[in-house]
Amino acid sequence: MCAVRLWKALRSCLVHVAHLSLQDFRSYPAAEVALEPGVTAFVGPNGQGKTNLVEAIGYVASHGSHRAATDAPLVRHGAPRAIVRAGVVKDDRKALIELEINPGKANRARLNRAPVPRPREILGMLRTVLFAPEDLTLVKGDPGERRRFMDELLTARAPRFAGVRSDYDRVLRQRNALLKSAAAHRRAPGPEVLATLDVWDSHLARTGAELLAARLNLVEALRPLVTRAYAAIAPSSDAVDLQYRSSLGDVELSTDRGRLAEQLLAAMGESRKQELERGVSLVGPHRDELVLRLGELPARGYASHGESWSFALALRLASFDLLREDGDDPVLILDDVFAELDTGRRSRLAEMVAPAEQVLITAAVPADVPAELTGGSYTVSDGKVIRT
Repeated sequence: MCAVRLWKALRSCLVHVAHLSLQDFRSYPAAEVALEPGVTAFVGPNGQGKTNLVEAIGYVASHGSHRAATDAPLVRHGAPRAIVRAGVVKDDRKALIELEINPGKANRARLNRAPVPRPREILGMLRTVLFAPEDLTLVKGDPGERRRFMDELLTARAPRFAGVRSDYDRVLRQRNALLKSAAAHRRAPGPEVLATLDVWDSHLARTGAELLAARLNLVEALRPLVTRAYAAIAPSSDAVDLQYRSSLGDVELSTDRGRLAEQLLAAMGESRKQELERGVSLVGPHRDELVLRLGELPARGYASHGESWSFALALRLASFDLLREDGDDPVLILDDVFAELDTGRRSRLAEMVAPAEQVLITAAVPADVPAELTGGSYTVSDGKVIRT
């Protein structure tokens, strides 16, 4: 995997997707699309496959879909698997990234036609920031949507957090299984169960502290970027802010992982009786919340539709700025965004994203693409992608 390490070692470079190839992905039996730096718009009626194209590029970057919780819907009906290939250019270096999506089985990855032992080893070779109508759930949805937002951004910045999150989820499942089993017996657990629970407490505290420390650092880095982006999009609206609310309660939080692990262990000890009764883990990053504030009020439940759109968009633009500060430009994807914005917000957004190295836009009609964003264009209709 020397090629992967060399690619990731190159920082502050210009990156774009030069070619996208699909086989049995969503509605496409096959598709080949050439791309260039700058702006590219995919235009066509709804339901024709525009979003499938940008979803595939996002999948190469994150190994996940912004529209589906599992991989099964990504494979065309009747096909055993789907294949997505992206030719990526980073300054003068080129790489061909291939992902084979196998629902119910392990996915496979190849780099320049050579197999990669684990797909997550190529995370970070392409980074994207995608804004889509589904992002309204970042503001209006449950806390799990905002936790996922933080963790996906952590992984985009440092791919090793894919492993941290996987480890945490594995420990949490094991601990919850033990608690559920103990609760089902409806009697005080014996010494063996308590000793096993102590072990899982230690593991959960260790992995949870690493995840929690990273989230706290992330929120501090994001806060001024979100404030600036929202003010640029909606200058007449109230100011916005981010607050991290931990399941640890009112204790003072630091980013010291050792201290956080001690606090998590102490909180699990205090909650043990209740956890054994309910059969579920009540303490840890999986119970935390990113609170979005609009003025003095929480945005969830109080923000208007337009304010919610602007807040969600500000979160994505701040993510783009943060990733850009880390190194190379991510590919910026705007999926059916402009039709939802008024003229002022549309124009301001276009001016903000125009300098990006590569911007991919989907729109139902050409008029939905702002005049400030000129570039290549494809018509998408009846499963065909035609350069216009």
